[in-house]
Amino acid sequence: MAVYTDVSESQLGAFLQEYSIGELLSYKGIAEGSENSNFLLHTTTGSYILTLYEKRVDKSDLPFFLGLMEHLAKKGISCPLPVHRRDGNVTGPLADRTAAIITFLEGMWMRKPTAIHCREVGKSLAALHLAGADFPMSRTNSLDITGWRKLWDGSRDRADEVEPGLAAEVDADFAEFEHSWPKDLPSGIIHADLFPDNVFFLGNELSGLIDFYFACDDLYAYDLATCLNAWCFEKDNSFNLTKGTALLDAYQSVRPLSEAEKQAMPILARGSALRFMLTRLYDWLTIPDGALVQKRDPMEFIRRVRFHRQIKSASEYGLK
Repeated sequence: MAVYTDVSESQLGAFLQEYSIGELLSYKGIAEGSENSNFLLHTTTGSYILTLYEKRVDKSDLPFFLGLMEHLAKKGISCPLPVHRRDGNVTGPLADRTAAIITFLEGMWMRKPTAIHCREVGKSLAALHLAGADFPMSRTNSLDITGWRKLWDGSRDRADEVEPGLAAEVDADFAEFEHSWPKDLPSGIIHADLFPDNVFFLGNELSGLIDFYFACDDLYAYDLATCLNAWCFEKDNSFNLTKGTALLDAYQSVRPLSEAEKQAMPILARGSALRFMLTRLYDWLTIPDGALVQKRDPMEFIRRVRFHRQIKSASEYGLK
């Protein structure tokens, strides 16, 4: 569920007076996503997405997120554009939240992505990395190893409730990461959350990338490793080598990886899997049942962490 804050028709009508997007025809909540409240608006000029930023999003980060979307769009990346208000701003107050309206992208996300979809994602991710290279703003990754440690500190004492022995297992991962995590690899703006529900397709053609609210400065290869975790595992948690090969080949057709990036891929993929396991684990243990925030089972990514521990070379992911 992704509507945490209700908006009345009168509130929305007053809010829309600050925009030049026509008269409101209808609006409805969007029941996907887990961070913000989202509504689909239909007006006399078209369709738009209204986002109310909830407590998990730092309002001071919004100029970065929304500015990045505008920058990438100007560089040819298909992504939503924030709509400017009459006063020139891209955010305003609504229902005691900071809110923005962004353009609507046609398409749907793939519940069962194929290697064709993975190829499209690989090309688009590399293009995003290149397009963001001259973006003038920066944002530290709040979910880097330091952020993982904070999540783990809030989860560790109860981790064995999820699976006996998990605490010791993750402690060993942290010991290795804090000693061996790559630092001197190519870096810049990354999406950091390019899962299937953040990529729209029309048939087999990628129509756009959405949800830039985890974007930050970090290692490009880490972003690619996250896509391996997000796109190349099947429902039974097995790794699909055909999808991995398609994703990695397509990425390198636009932005070739350095030798150091290739060598680092196994530890980056394991770290990425741990990052998503930890956010799920923390929510699983700390958010009460029945709360509005969607809780996802951490076991899916615990299994992926274990898979990556066995990988010795990026060629096992399909990297040529």
